[in-house]
Amino acid sequence: MSVDGNRRRKNASAMKMIGGLLGTFRKAAGYTQRSLAHEVLVDEETIASIEQGRRMLKEDLAHTLDNVLETKGALAVAVTHMPEVDLFPRWAEEYIDLEREALALSWYDNQVLPGLLQTPAYARSVFLNEVPALTEGEIEQRVAARIARQKVLQRAVPPSISFIISESVLMDRLGGDGVYREQVRQLREWSDLPGITVQVMPVGRDFHAGLAGPFILIETPDHQRIAYVEGQRRGWLIADPDEVSVLERKYAMLRTQALNPRETRGLLDRRLGEP
Repeated sequence: MSVDGNRRRKNASAMKMIGGLLGTFRKAAGYTQRSLAHEVLVDEETIASIEQGRRMLKEDLAHTLDNVLETKGALAVAVTHMPEVDLFPRWAEEYIDLEREALALSWYDNQVLPGLLQTPAYARSVFLNEVPALTEGEIEQRVAARIARQKVLQRAVPPSISFIISESVLMDRLGGDGVYREQVRQLREWSDLPGITVQVMPVGRDFHAGLAGPFILIETPDHQRIAYVEGQRRGWLIADPDEVSVLERKYAMLRTQALNPRETRGLLDRRLGEP
């Protein structure tokens, strides 16, 4: 797939085919997009986007639609056998879409620098650490896709973004000293942009609210609050308000424990001054 904001996926034609099937089944059953959306408890825009091939039909919704439209499991089978997404796993697609449109993002990471802040060379070093190893072509495609995601920072009205990064991430030198210095310099430049807040969580704290691992908080254009967490081989979107609230409180505590933005810029300057 291409790496622009409307990135093409390997399965783009399959998505359009499934969307076409849904539209045909919907009309045959006598539903409008609005009435079907009401029946299956989703937004009308969701149905429209799926039918136009702009949004992937998720397996749980496919089963629901099959039941409502009495299509004998046809949509669920189509989704199950859809070709894999080229660059983003199917479970990450919805997060990527939310990230692109978000009003606000709050991002905590203690493993690597957030993807939205990575230089191409640093991103390449991250993918070189994948096990099993990726091919050279796969690495280059993934780097391009990751860097393309940074266009969200260049929107006419960019999102408000807060990053909290563990200092341990800055202690690693993925790719070697040259890659490291370029990345820290880029991070220092990002930290000066309006609408972006970068804070470093120092090592050696006697209390740490983020020990359970990285997570991202998302505010959507309709002001819904969603969280995203990712582990080995899997990621999860969390929409339950109680669960999202827990992570929001964790993030609020992390902001008080981390260096403030001015102190963070000072730390980055000192690292750039190291031999």
